[in-house]
Amino acid sequence: MKPKKHANAACPCGGGELAACCGRYLGSDAPPAPTAQALMRSRYSAYALGLEAYLLATWHPSTRPEALHLDEDAGVVKWIGLEVKRCEAGLEADREGVVEFVARCKVGGKAERMHETSRFLREDGRWYYVSGLVA
Repeated sequence: MKPKKHANAACPCGGGELAACCGRYLGSDAPPAPTAQALMRSRYSAYALGLEAYLLATWHPSTRPEALHLDEDAGVVKWIGLEVKRCEAGLEADREGVVEFVARCKVGGKAERMHETSRFLREDGRWYYVSGLVA
């Protein structure tokens, strides 16, 4: 699993160049994201890049769907921006973390936003997305 965009491209999460930002976590042999916020940002980037396998691999098994069918959204949904509102815990030494964010996208050309507070768990040295409460 590799990002579809060129490594020198801007990272979809807005954190700089893709290779130096989320791209370093998106490959199948890449190290895991070290914090809940880094995982949330890389998951946003994975949605923007259509990396369904990464999203499923970083979703906690207790809540993970069987598939996401991102290929059905290709050309319909365009992710255009991410703003992190707050983080609670979610550091390398923590077991749990919460990240509140606003993700902006265009669906069929119409601007939309998703405001979510996501819950993350760290197990065996890896962070996993568990669930989100949409505001």
